Amino acid sequence: MSKSTDERGRIYLPKAVRERFGDRYRIVELPSHVALFPVDDDPLEGLDAAVDGAFEGEDGTDLKADARASVSKQVRDDHPHRSSNDAS
Repeated sequence: MSKSTDERGRIYLPKAVRERFGDRYRIVELPSHVALFPVDDDPLEGLDAAVDGAFEGEDGTDLKADARASVSKQVRDDHPHRSSNDAS
């Protein structure tokens, strides 16, 4: 499928695409192209469906807190010389 932008840079997706994937997309710039990824109304629900219910029964707030703590620890481990007060 090929689409062109209009004079304001908009791309119109065909109705069949919108019906299949929805109306919200994340635009990802890659080295050689741009990709559109559908965004679920409930991202955790979409993720759970993508991993075949692996998070069933889990609380979304707890999952987010665990993920944030894990990322923070990884950043601290990877960059021990930087303090949490660094602006850059």
